[in-house]
Amino acid sequence: MRLKKILSVFLLAVFCLCGAATGVQAAELFKVPTAWIDRHETFLIWYAKERGWDKEEGLDIDIQYFASGKDIVDALPSKAWVFAGMGDVSAMNASVHYGTSIIAVANDEGMTSAVLVRKDSPILKVKGWNKDYPDIYGSPELIRGKTFLSTSLTSSNYALSSWLHVFGLKRSDVIINNMDQTQALATFDNKIGDGVALWSPYVFTGIEKGWKVAGDLHKCKLINPIMIVADTAFAEAHPDITAKFLKIYLKTVDLLQKQPLDKLVPEYQRFYLEWAGKDYDAKLCLNDLLAHPVFNLHQQLELFDESKGESKIQAWHKDIIDYLNRSGAAEQEAAKASGKASATDKYLSLLLESK
Repeated sequence: MRLKKILSVFLLAVFCLCGAATGVQAAELFKVPTAWIDRHETFLIWYAKERGWDKEEGLDIDIQYFASGKDIVDALPSKAWVFAGMGDVSAMNASVHYGTSIIAVANDEGMTSAVLVRKDSPILKVKGWNKDYPDIYGSPELIRGKTFLSTSLTSSNYALSSWLHVFGLKRSDVIINNMDQTQALATFDNKIGDGVALWSPYVFTGIEKGWKVAGDLHKCKLINPIMIVADTAFAEAHPDITAKFLKIYLKTVDLLQKQPLDKLVPEYQRFYLEWAGKDYDAKLCLNDLLAHPVFNLHQQLELFDESKGESKIQAWHKDIIDYLNRSGAAEQEAAKASGKASATDKYLSLLLESK
């Protein structure tokens, strides 16, 4: 009886010590609030957290859901996040209005930012009207006066504006109804509107419904980089945390570049279901993975490189500025100072130095 009592006390002591150790370990993790939308770039940080790679670096990354890049930018004054993934349009807007910094490129969404029309749309009757863009459907006569659904100040609106620009058309030549992506998808599915501008993965949902891509940013000879953005004050105060965050993110990039993407489809489906509450089939998920080029550390540094003049990121920004200047009032306001958008590779360089 006495032996049992001693054993019980010993086990209780061990339990308490383990609990205390766990508490200490948890307390040592640095909480990192981050902001994302339900797109490919978020899978990379979600997958890293699922593998515990943040904890290995002493971080606890909080992955918060937002409906759009604009919503992420609007949340910055409340200090809701210190790192975020968003399209280049939103990233430049955040930089201009709140002084944020672009610290890495998440992926290129040029193939998945597109204008879709129904399969019986007259817009599909003409292909290659502009000889410089042979894979784009439509003509000024077929497009002018039509109604399109889009999300303002996002990559979907960038795709729509760029597609119109191929035909020498402006926003005022068509009717544009602004709505979020899920609403745009549902509205167009209800036979409202002549076209819809979507980003990934909604664009693949539309294709599965039989809708046709009239044009996307790649067909318009443009890149649509999704950026990793930092609250500049936080990044400068915590360069080590910022570098660790990028290290964790790029660990998934390396995996995506080296492993057959079909092997990741089950995890990609689980990400969308558990984090975003969306149930996508395996085919859609594989197509989405295949349509998003990603960039490893050395490729990232090449994108930021200014040693031979203008960096690739700066060139992309010029395309964005052109888009903003030919768009609506809100976009033109963002364009006034958009040349000041800050992009820095100093945190990526810290990773290179640590190797």
